Amino acid sequence: MPPLLALTVARWKMFFREPGAVFWAFGFPLLLTLALGVAFRNRPPDPVPVAVEDGLEAGALRDKLLACPAPCREPVQVRVLDKTEATRQLRTGKVALVVVPGAPLVYRLDESHPESRLARLVVDERLQRETGAAPLHEEQREPGARYVDFLVPGLMGSNVMSTGMWGVGFVIVDMRTKKLLKRMLATPMRRGDFLLSFVLMRMLFLALEIPVLIGFGWLFFDVRVHGSLALLALVLLVGALAFAGLGLLVASRAENTQTAGGLMNLVMLPMFMGSGVFFATSRFPDALQPVLRALPLTALNDALRAVMTEGLGVGAVLRELAVLMGWAVGTYLLALRLFRWR
Repeated sequence: MPPLLALTVARWKMFFREPGAVFWAFGFPLLLTLALGVAFRNRPPDPVPVAVEDGLEAGALRDKLLACPAPCREPVQVRVLDKTEATRQLRTGKVALVVVPGAPLVYRLDESHPESRLARLVVDERLQRETGAAPLHEEQREPGARYVDFLVPGLMGSNVMSTGMWGVGFVIVDMRTKKLLKRMLATPMRRGDFLLSFVLMRMLFLALEIPVLIGFGWLFFDVRVHGSLALLALVLLVGALAFAGLGLLVASRAENTQTAGGLMNLVMLPMFMGSGVFFATSRFPDALQPVLRALPLTALNDALRAVMTEGLGVGAVLRELAVLMGWAVGTYLLALRLFRWR
């Protein structure tokens, strides 16, 4: 066989003998297409979220906005909220417009958002249908939720996941491949101490990586932490414990770095696409919601957004903390049982 042909055939065989390369070349594009196709599938338009500020005329105004002979071109979801909660939901993007009853009406919205402009047109149309004339109103500009405010907590969560998995699991497998774990076996050291040292290392590294991302978001995009910094640190700490445990579990039996890389991709990819890093998990069908809510990255991202964007307290993230702690304890104990030095 000519040298050029022989080398080409050899490279071809080497490529298909590497599971990670095959996955990223063929599997990843297909899975990403599937996830985005399901998340952004054709479906009926979502109701326009509108809040009515609580007051004497709030109930009557809500009934007028909900009155629409079927079929409604633009469905409306109306909530009666007090002023503080209405402002918070407008800021976090849960409502697109806040209507304050009175004469004239007051619209509070962020004109830079297409949803807010659509909500204003829909409300005007509904009220005009009821009264026969366009309603008199004043407009107040209020800051609404920006995509970057949604994105930064998701990036923080995915960063905690990737560094926890690769920084723990890959290092252990690399040490096993280089026969370093066999030398550790000869020392007076317990298996639990060895594994726990990787978890503690992740805690120390977390104190360096997260402030950099938060500082960058604040400096360049004015992304602020509206909740408690102590609670944010607790959420990140428990999240890092969960993914360090997953990294330990993946590395407990993997014989080489290729196997470890494939297992990590298998674990991380579903969460990377379905746990709300770049778009909300609510876009997926209802049948998938229980599975997505049980994933550690979904719990971490939801808790981070609740603290950073919505400014909520510890009571609002207890479920997410419980999910993360369950993953942390369960994976660490399982890794401790399955771990092999050789």
